[in-house]
Amino acid sequence: MYAAFCRGLFEADGTVLAGVPSITTSSRSFADELRTLLLTLGFVTTTRQVGSGWGGTMMLVRLRNIAYALRFNEEIGFLSERKALLVAPDRSLQSGNRDRIYLPAAVWLEVIPVGHSLRGRVQQAVARGVGLSRDLAEKVLEATGDPRVGYVLGYVFEQVAENEDGGVQPTFDLSVPSNVTYVASGFLAHNTIGFMMDCDTTGIEPDFSLVKFKKLVGGGSMQIVNQTIPKGLAALGYQAEQSEAMVEYIAEHGHVIDAPGLRPEHYQVFDCAMGERAIMPMGHVRMMAATQPFISGAISKTVNMPEKATIADVEEIYFQAWKVGLKALAIYRDNCKVGQPLSTGKSSAPIAEVEKAVTEGRPVRRRLPKKRPSETVSFTVGGAEGYLTAGSYPDDGLGEIFVKMSKQGSTLAGVMDAFSMGISIALQYGVPLETYVSKFVNMRFEPAGMTDDPDVRMATSVVDYLFRRIALDHLPYEKRAQLGIFSAEERTAQVAADYGPVDGDDQVDVEGMRTSVDASSVPPPAPEARPAPISVGSSTELLELQMGKAADAPLCMTCGTKMRPAGSCYVCEGCGSTSGCS
Repeated sequence: MYAAFCRGLFEADGTVLAGVPSITTSSRSFADELRTLLLTLGFVTTTRQVGSGWGGTMMLVRLRNIAYALRFNEEIGFLSERKALLVAPDRSLQSGNRDRIYLPAAVWLEVIPVGHSLRGRVQQAVARGVGLSRDLAEKVLEATGDPRVGYVLGYVFEQVAENEDGGVQPTFDLSVPSNVTYVASGFLAHNTIGFMMDCDTTGIEPDFSLVKFKKLVGGGSMQIVNQTIPKGLAALGYQAEQSEAMVEYIAEHGHVIDAPGLRPEHYQVFDCAMGERAIMPMGHVRMMAATQPFISGAISKTVNMPEKATIADVEEIYFQAWKVGLKALAIYRDNCKVGQPLSTGKSSAPIAEVEKAVTEGRPVRRRLPKKRPSETVSFTVGGAEGYLTAGSYPDDGLGEIFVKMSKQGSTLAGVMDAFSMGISIALQYGVPLETYVSKFVNMRFEPAGMTDDPDVRMATSVVDYLFRRIALDHLPYEKRAQLGIFSAEERTAQVAADYGPVDGDDQVDVEGMRTSVDASSVPPPAPEARPAPISVGSSTELLELQMGKAADAPLCMTCGTKMRPAGSCYVCEGCGSTSGCS
């Protein structure tokens, strides 16, 4: 596992300098950890600080010399042939003595007798105080067989970086009692790591399925077929032609049942965690029970259970795991999550349900009867005259509009007719009228200005006037209040309620005004009824809740808060600024 990690790391970011594998990193701590990892595998390295091409510093981790480089190519190696061919002894400028081995000088001179061919080289190394090279120490061991030399050859020596008093340090007792037989294991693999390593599975975790689909983070899925099936068939004695036909069948169906030429007694060889031939949950438990005595902690393995597993089944698995001595147990029931990274196949059921829901939710047009009530309003906006005809359903509710402008050409007449038809058809298909009102009021274009309507004295455009008039005629007071659209009488009543009546004869019934539109369909509220609280997510929504919506209200140039209409101008509720008239 360590070697596979180093292989991928050196392939992605490593290089070969003068025939020796090397790698650079900007992190000193990572360089130290990598050096420790390589030392665990028996590779001695050197680490030094070098300059980078952009003016910074990098840590260069490099094998000690070419002797380790050759073994690196054999035990770790590179994935690409190009880098592997660069590791060559004839290209290296370093010697192959590897690292140094240290023993007291008296021991070295005692081991090598006077007159021995290696005596001179040993005396020279002892006199220099640098220790014997590993190559020379191995030759001494081969010549003398001294166990002291063999013992120190099992260690890798490093130079002392500093010799200072570290003060009082905590001490831990790492001794193991005599009655403990567990062996500590610090590295356990998951199937997820297997994807990165290009392995079907690692450790004692069985493959999820012979053919599985992995859901990708960015969307879509990837089909993965087990790569060891041909090897397994060859080990069972099947010929290449038979194996090829079986692999094609498995890739198409996802299992081995009824595969051409495969004997039924061999089905169990290809059992997986999920699928047509799934390992029983107790099979996972027994596998972990076989390995638990050799591991000091929990086991990195999951007990896969089918989708139909019940609470009683899970309880029984935990009970059996306790009986066989497992320290921990992880259970996964198939499809227990909304999004599952691995599955045995693509399901089309959700797609069918979505299509069915879309079909059932298709809008239906509610046509107006041949004879229906309607009313026509003449209006003037900025000197431009026009007529608005609104047709309603017999049980009330706007169903169509027609707009006619005076002094209009054929082009504008066609545009207004098309606009009226689009609004009418949408209303008959169920689009709420308040949706159109909130979108079209406050649209600004010419002609605009004063109108002859006492309820709508100013309009920013013809469309703005039309939908304000339609809202006043066909929307109840509560919905118009949210949009900030009131009649002249309602505005007068509101002023009277806020500041008191002007005189006794001009009292206005506000509640009567609120129920004047569609009185039969909007009953008055009960005395004890209280409106349900409305959740407010932002300051803008709070202002809209209190003062109504202003579709085209600008943002305040001082504080950036959305402004509200105040007569013909706008005022900011945040800082008090106005758009020009105060």
